[in-house]
Amino acid sequence: MFPFSSTTDMDRKRYIENNDFETALESYLSNFERLGDEVVPSSEGLGRITSKAVYADFCDPVYNAAAMDGIEVLAENTLGATEKTPVTLREGVDFNYINTGGAISDGFDAVIMIEDVLQKEDGIVEIITPAHQMQHVRVVGESVSACEMLLPSSHRIRPEDMGCIVSATKGEILVSKTPKVALIPTGGEMIDDTANLKKGKLMESNSHVFAALTKTYGGEPIRFPVVPDDEKLLEEAVKKAVKECDIVVINAGSSAGTKDYTVHIIEKLGKVHLHGLAIKPGKPTILGEIDDKPVVGVPGYPVSAYIVFTLVVKPLLAKLTGEKCPAPEKVKAILTRRTTSSFKAKEFVRVALGEVGGKLVATPLDRGAAAVMSFVKADGLLEIPRLVEGIEKDTEVEVTLLKPLSQIKDRLVFIGSHDMLVDVIANHLPASSSHTGSMGGISALLSGSCHVAPIHLLDTETGEYNVSYVKKYFKGEKMALIKCVKRIQGFLTRQGEEVHSLSEVAEKGLRFANRQSGAGTRLLVDYNLKTNNIPSSKIVGYDKELNTHLAVAAGIAGGAFDTGVAVLSACKAFGLSFTPLAEESYDFLVRYDSLKDKKIQDLIAFLKSDDFKNELDSFGGYDHTLAGEIEVIEC
Repeated sequence: MFPFSSTTDMDRKRYIENNDFETALESYLSNFERLGDEVVPSSEGLGRITSKAVYADFCDPVYNAAAMDGIEVLAENTLGATEKTPVTLREGVDFNYINTGGAISDGFDAVIMIEDVLQKEDGIVEIITPAHQMQHVRVVGESVSACEMLLPSSHRIRPEDMGCIVSATKGEILVSKTPKVALIPTGGEMIDDTANLKKGKLMESNSHVFAALTKTYGGEPIRFPVVPDDEKLLEEAVKKAVKECDIVVINAGSSAGTKDYTVHIIEKLGKVHLHGLAIKPGKPTILGEIDDKPVVGVPGYPVSAYIVFTLVVKPLLAKLTGEKCPAPEKVKAILTRRTTSSFKAKEFVRVALGEVGGKLVATPLDRGAAAVMSFVKADGLLEIPRLVEGIEKDTEVEVTLLKPLSQIKDRLVFIGSHDMLVDVIANHLPASSSHTGSMGGISALLSGSCHVAPIHLLDTETGEYNVSYVKKYFKGEKMALIKCVKRIQGFLTRQGEEVHSLSEVAEKGLRFANRQSGAGTRLLVDYNLKTNNIPSSKIVGYDKELNTHLAVAAGIAGGAFDTGVAVLSACKAFGLSFTPLAEESYDFLVRYDSLKDKKIQDLIAFLKSDDFKNELDSFGGYDHTLAGEIEVIEC
């Protein structure tokens, strides 16, 4: 039993349901109708939704107009003109000078370009090529005819539509009213100014994402100030929002904690249609209604918030404006690694996409509900249906695109060990990267899921890096290591503290930030544990896995850990202390034949460039002497 502090708290607690998403959304949308129409100037139509088909009131052009600078003539008067028998024309009688856009005078029906006119004397010209009727003339209605349908109903007006509605209508069009969307961020820990960032305070950013999405979907965002965890203040904000806006979105406080007031307030002021959707992330969603207006409680975690907003608020806006939303673009791709899922919910997995060997591959990204960067880096969403526990590696899946496919196909796909220098490369060359650890990179290259596998794998028998692993896993093949850097790995600690060995970590019970299984850094840690006869059970935090060097550094800087092993560049990024542990080779493994690929050639050229080396020098801890050199390995 939970220790409720009052009857009010107990009343507030409720089981969060697991409603089927499609059925729930369809039922919820059925409660609302279009807002109605309004007339706006044609010149202000961009982004608005047409209420009915728009027809032309005028022709464009409204007169026969010259399409070129030249002279206007009567075509029949130019017949027979050749170089040997030029036709002489007199100004004011046989021709008039005319500029592009000028009205064709009565008695004339063609234009001859000025460069085809031979000036003889004042008022006299010769032509050597006959004109044909309506030559270089824009005839009445050539661009738009009066009564022609310009735009269909329920159409979002695009920049390319503006010309026709401005030039061929009476200056006004009928459009759907723009829904005003109230965005109410909540949480006592949330602030609006980075100057106030400190322990216990977080920047409120979800409402800014919502505002951008609202504009994109055709609504007008009204962002409210952050409401602290106070039921009365939130109720006042909701009442104000319902009065002033057409849709109300309350962010955070949608679950069932002691300070999650959203569902209680919606129920008090109106009606809760449901609380809880069978989706992940985003389960504690609330679909409510107050004064016949939709009120949506959106979870607070950024990824959950984004997904729920796109799944619920986007179709709400379409319902209120009458817009016919096209189905999202989807592509088929091969999943690069096994992906498990909750049996109880439809799961939305962010993926990076790339084209390797003529096939599109999808690599799952960090799935945490708070992993903001996974959405920034995501190219698409993979939906794993409810009642499915996962999808096996190498399965063809359907992915909803978040970015244009044209941006994806020309990329280098990196899968493997993480280093900040891969981000440097991606800033200069089209590339995507997924941080799966060195062994994950080996696996991806074996299955043809990437172009490049960044690796730093220590052979615990020889002390050599990378080569023995390549020979072990690619037997019978010809491979190439594109040399990248020698880099220093070491113990990171907060300023004023030092750690010199894993023995010290074990003896002092220091909280250790470990890397994921298969990562080269994890292999280095395990090698040192083995050589020093230290059981992993003696390392506090050994089982807590982090996916990047920066995550290790951030965890130490933030106080979650006392130490961890990472590269010097990550240490410097967070202003930590560093004690060297080992120098290692961080290289790019590719198939030998791919060295002919222009994308790989561009990568090698960049590794050898001063731009790359100068940027690494600014980080510190890298020896790039061999960057771009090729080591061929006969396996």
